[in-house]
Amino acid sequence: MRINLLLRLLVAGGLLAGAAGCGQGSAGDGGAGGSGVGGGSTHGPEGSTQRARDVSEAWSGSKAARIWRERYFPMDAAVQLPAGAFRNEADERAYATQNFELGGPLPSRSPKEGEVRWRGGGTLALPVSSARAAYEKLARGRNSGPSLVVTGARLGTMTLSTSRGPAAVPAWLFTVRGYDTPLKRVAVAPSELPRPPVGPVEQTSDEQTSDFLLPLSGIGPVSRDEAAVTLRAQHGSCDKGPQVAVLETADNVVFSAGVRDRSDGPCTSEMRSKKVTVRLDRPVGDRMLLDAFTGRPVPYAAPPGSLAPSWS
Repeated sequence: MRINLLLRLLVAGGLLAGAAGCGQGSAGDGGAGGSGVGGGSTHGPEGSTQRARDVSEAWSGSKAARIWRERYFPMDAAVQLPAGAFRNEADERAYATQNFELGGPLPSRSPKEGEVRWRGGGTLALPVSSARAAYEKLARGRNSGPSLVVTGARLGTMTLSTSRGPAAVPAWLFTVRGYDTPLKRVAVAPSELPRPPVGPVEQTSDEQTSDFLLPLSGIGPVSRDEAAVTLRAQHGSCDKGPQVAVLETADNVVFSAGVRDRSDGPCTSEMRSKKVTVRLDRPVGDRMLLDAFTGRPVPYAAPPGSLAPSWS
């Protein structure tokens, strides 16, 4: 990103931090904030509010929203570790570097399809990957350091958070030497993302919206009560970090990310990522979580040090 563009973004981010409104909410620096419901409300510059409403209205009742609610879009890590992992630093390092080795045979056959079963009802049949393919997604390390030894595998299930709520998902359960419970790896791929009903903000646009909005890097854990959402937001080198304004409606939640309190002086061009926790007025439920900048659902972001995210 060019320095002059970043300066414009950060200057406008200062406006985002200073604006206020009635029945509105935002969060920054890991803090929490709420927002109004009903017709939907938010805070931030007028352009940010209007962009969030445009995104919300475009998705509400759309074909893309129906597809999102009917298909399989994981919002959780693709791997679940054995109980008690890790026994020691060597095993932790082996996992972090994806250094695995086979100490036994893997199943040579698998069913063509498996069912994703949602806790709230509903199923979806999807192609199942082979045990070998799932193993190779784990074992990408090729070094002489410590390794985790896989001695076998069987097809089972693991529970994941998805865009439709918790689901039992087909998974390969790998036996790992030294552990009493298996390492689980998802055995089905996410559904194809629907074509969004609204386009992203153009950074080269002359519209005010592009001056203060930034894209979110991803979504992390949702609290047990589904009322707090952790996001990864971007900021620059001469501000006080990211902040996220929220627009809540009955159908969806739209997050508008920007920066707070830009300081004077020259700025370098790098962008940084930081966690921001946003508290909603009511639980997420089956509402879509949308990014005002991209006009798309916020993708799941795997925490640092974990294996690949479930979808992107």
